[in-house]
Amino acid sequence: MNIGFIGLGAMGRPMALHLIQAGHSLSVYARRPEAAQPLLDAGATLRASPAEVAAASDVVFTIVTSNADVEAIALGEGGLIHGAKAGCVLVDMSTIAPGTARRIAEKLAERGLDMIDAPVSGGEQGAINASLAIMAGGKAAVLERVRPLLEKLGKTIVHIGPNGAGQVAKACNQMIMVANIEACAEAIQLANANGVDAARVVKALSGGSAGGRVLEFFGGKMAARDFKAGVEARLHHKDFGLLMNEATALGLAAPVAGQVWQQLNALMANGWGREDTSSLLRVLKGISREP
Repeated sequence: MNIGFIGLGAMGRPMALHLIQAGHSLSVYARRPEAAQPLLDAGATLRASPAEVAAASDVVFTIVTSNADVEAIALGEGGLIHGAKAGCVLVDMSTIAPGTARRIAEKLAERGLDMIDAPVSGGEQGAINASLAIMAGGKAAVLERVRPLLEKLGKTIVHIGPNGAGQVAKACNQMIMVANIEACAEAIQLANANGVDAARVVKALSGGSAGGRVLEFFGGKMAARDFKAGVEARLHHKDFGLLMNEATALGLAAPVAGQVWQQLNALMANGWGREDTSSLLRVLKGISREP
């Protein structure tokens, strides 16, 4: 197929490469030309704008940072909407607000274009391994059209519901995951304060009911005092802003998420946004004066 891909960062680059390796023809756009070079070396074609990407594509994938980024790419000057042919599908794999996904889908539908909001979980390694969990919102028939492409990117693809539903599922994912990261930080703090080997605690817990990928990855980094970004904390901070806005708009109580949100705010205030979210341990250290 003729496919477009916009968003060639840590996640998007390996995802786009998987699609090239599957034999598809890829058009790409990047604000920084150097970001596109690995894809061009693999056979992709560089386009001058999202509109040009859309004009050459049957399906366009996007994975960028914010609501504003997705809106600009889809609907802005030189955006996809100005180049796409009727029947073209936008598969947005960014993490944005459900309402933003719905609004973009409605605007595209006015031009005969379809959209699937398909945020992912699994991080950079999941993108590299093509093992992502994909949460899809949109028409079931449209999802089936693009499912063979999604199967090149992830192992779990679930249709959640209409447009915006994929983003709701991703918000739920982030609520649970980052709350677990905070719980890991508090557990590591307790281990350290008692003078025991935190790495051994993580190993022991991993074999029991507390075990899981969050403990293994983030707990392991905390035990090793390794705060180099595996996942940049600023992205989890951004995601929590989206989900807390959603909870506020719906009048929902979210006391645990609210506490985690404050810890993320403190993390950002300390200038650790481009380091790993395991830096939540450092926030606790500042509060508790842990040795």
